[in-house]
Amino acid sequence: MNPFVTPCFAILLAVATAAPADTPVLLDAMSQELNRNFTVLKEKADPPPYFMSYEVTDQEFRTISGTLGTINNSGAGRNRALDVSVRVGSPKLDNYHRVRGERGQFTSGALLTYEDNANSIKHRLWLETDRAYRAAAERLIRIKTNTQVKVAEADDSDDFSAAPPVTSRQAPLVLKFDEPDWTDRIRKLSARFQSYPKVLTSQVSVIGQTDTRYLVNTEGTRIEHGRGYARVVITASAKAADGTDLEAFDSYEAVDPGGLPDDKVLMAAIDHVANDVTNLLKAPEAEPFVGPAIFSGRAAGVFFHEIFGHRVEGHRQKDESEGQTFTKSVNTKVLPDFLSVIFDPTRRKIGGVDLNGWYDYDDEGVKARPVTAVENGVLKTFLMSRSPIKGFEESNGHGRRQPGLEVVSRQSNLIVQSTNAVPDAKLREMLLDEVKKQNKPYGLYFRDITGGFTTTQRAGLQAFKVIPIIVYKVYPDGRPDELVRGTDIVGTPLASFSKIIATGDKPEVFNGYCGAESGSVPVSAVSPAILVSEIEIEKKAKGNDRPPLLSEPTVMENSRGGGQ
Repeated sequence: MNPFVTPCFAILLAVATAAPADTPVLLDAMSQELNRNFTVLKEKADPPPYFMSYEVTDQEFRTISGTLGTINNSGAGRNRALDVSVRVGSPKLDNYHRVRGERGQFTSGALLTYEDNANSIKHRLWLETDRAYRAAAERLIRIKTNTQVKVAEADDSDDFSAAPPVTSRQAPLVLKFDEPDWTDRIRKLSARFQSYPKVLTSQVSVIGQTDTRYLVNTEGTRIEHGRGYARVVITASAKAADGTDLEAFDSYEAVDPGGLPDDKVLMAAIDHVANDVTNLLKAPEAEPFVGPAIFSGRAAGVFFHEIFGHRVEGHRQKDESEGQTFTKSVNTKVLPDFLSVIFDPTRRKIGGVDLNGWYDYDDEGVKARPVTAVENGVLKTFLMSRSPIKGFEESNGHGRRQPGLEVVSRQSNLIVQSTNAVPDAKLREMLLDEVKKQNKPYGLYFRDITGGFTTTQRAGLQAFKVIPIIVYKVYPDGRPDELVRGTDIVGTPLASFSKIIATGDKPEVFNGYCGAESGSVPVSAVSPAILVSEIEIEKKAKGNDRPPLLSEPTVMENSRGGGQ
């Protein structure tokens, strides 16, 4: 559950520019049909709705992928996804009430024409509203029956909270993507891997996307906002003789092409990725181990996202099938007192790096705002959608979803701050001191991590797994650091939090996509390196296949694609 994994990265290079001001056909059609349908249902339906909203997500993309100097995939597309929310009952108890033991997702989406034809748009809105209302009415009956025969819930807070109406309209984004130029660049960049025969598969990809969202609701909110995405992803893999799959990756993100590196930087990144995979083939397999370790800033960001971030999402505090790690921990110490954690969707850059988890409004029309979840080690609040929990009645702008699924509280830009920050050299010295103190043969350094997942339900283990790809043994006797392979990080959250000793002084950014109940949403994690007194690693699962028996074909000079 909740993968924070780089393969989910679904965006890359685009030029997003504002279109000229025009008549908002889509917004007008949405507002008119919402008012008409709400009025009719209030008069004729039993039970009547007390709240309705329409959200339309308009996405356009271009993508190109290449391997070994050739283009192996390219595509383009545009679609509009419609999400209809109908609430019947009352804010105290409505059809979105979570039933104990229920883990299903409430699907709400349908495709809408991307042409601005008011009649076609209204016809689809009408049909989907009728469908959504019928489903809502049926579900409310089941929920009321459930509350009569089941034990009382510990958190009896309302199912929905009010929010002030918002009116905001940004000009829609227009995607500009220079396909011929990027086709040539991808050929040239991907051909670089021909110099690395130990790499089994490789790919360089670019994708550009614009995402414009339109939201209207019966409280009077009317919003049009959007953003552009730009990304280049470099991946490479190999297979060890014992069946272990090895991989490395790098990526560059930007809101527009001006923030992306030139080919010189990308070529160097390809060399770096290819050398990592080649060196992993020669590295010994790691053994299960418990001991001190340093996480790089990027690795620490994923670490906090998995073991902390998901456990402060508001809906998990109310759902009694969840482990509720921090539900009763507000105003108590949950992290070392030198650490603070802020979730800030209003931040677009840190240290010149574009962040993936920013937005202007969440998917319930609530203005984005920074939220200090932990201040000096003390838990202050949770990430909130418009679904209240005990002690927290209002949204703080973290209701998010992938089109087609229902909103729940989700992470945005997670930012770790430290008052016990030391330079990298000092942090390494502290690691070696800890290794000697514990009489361990070595410590560990996690340089790169590809992602992870966590279990938050109480029926399962309250545990996490983080998946490193570049790990070194760090010896106290002065021997060079030794690269190892085939390991995963495992642990439980409360035990892991107590092991953090100090941090580095340079924040690093990990951009990704996170998958949970409301689908895949863009997120970022920003953290300095951290030193932990104890972490556990276990052996990674292996495949059964051996490396190819046949040797690689000879690379012909005239097929190199101009990459050298």
